[in-house]
Amino acid sequence: MTPDAPNHDHLAVLAQQRGELDAERVRIDKAFRLAVLDHISARIRSLCPEAVYLIFAYYGKTRTLDLDGVLGAQSSPLGTGPWLWEVSDDEHPLAAIADAIELDVQSALAPHQSPAWAAVWRNSASPERSNSFLLELPPPDRAARIAQLVREHHPEATAVIVDGRSSGGRVIEIVEDVAEDGTRNLTTGRRWTSECDDILTRLVAQVFAIPALASRHLNPLYDYRHPYGTRSDLVRLMTLPTT
Repeated sequence: MTPDAPNHDHLAVLAQQRGELDAERVRIDKAFRLAVLDHISARIRSLCPEAVYLIFAYYGKTRTLDLDGVLGAQSSPLGTGPWLWEVSDDEHPLAAIADAIELDVQSALAPHQSPAWAAVWRNSASPERSNSFLLELPPPDRAARIAQLVREHHPEATAVIVDGRSSGGRVIEIVEDVAEDGTRNLTTGRRWTSECDDILTRLVAQVFAIPALASRHLNPLYDYRHPYGTRSDLVRLMTLPTT
């Protein structure tokens, strides 16, 4: 072997480092996309506190969008949210940041793997437009929203155990009580609906994806026996804040 010829150990080390850097880049990019969405959501709510959804036309080939407006909360599961602002209304305070909304939402949705896509679905109220979509704005406090949703079905819940390898962050057990000896009373019998489970999965995945939230709310578990017999190094205990 000549002096400049690479050896296999050196190549293996560099390959591992490259893989770790690629994984870190993906993690940072996901956090960035959610941060962009949080930023514009805060600006929207500062001008329109009742805002819940953005409605927009999306063009997959160019990965661009045209903003249509902002909707409020749905009055029923089958209903549609009321229009709070349409882009044609130049007098509304949101008109001043219409371009910023378009650019930031477009940035948040730019990668196919962006976690922001989990909050997007087709606008079923507009069947004539196949490219019409709704995006639900993230809650100002994800942990508080998770606690609210869990306690609607498990009022005694004090914490949840979540797995970051399942759907990006899924609730796998609920902690409903702690005995005097510190033993946790765990249940896998989640009482919420599939729709609620989808929302919780999305929010927990976002907590995992945002480093500041993960370090604040997710605590490692040691010697934990996974209820489904799988192995995961991303099982965490998430203590629910008081609501």
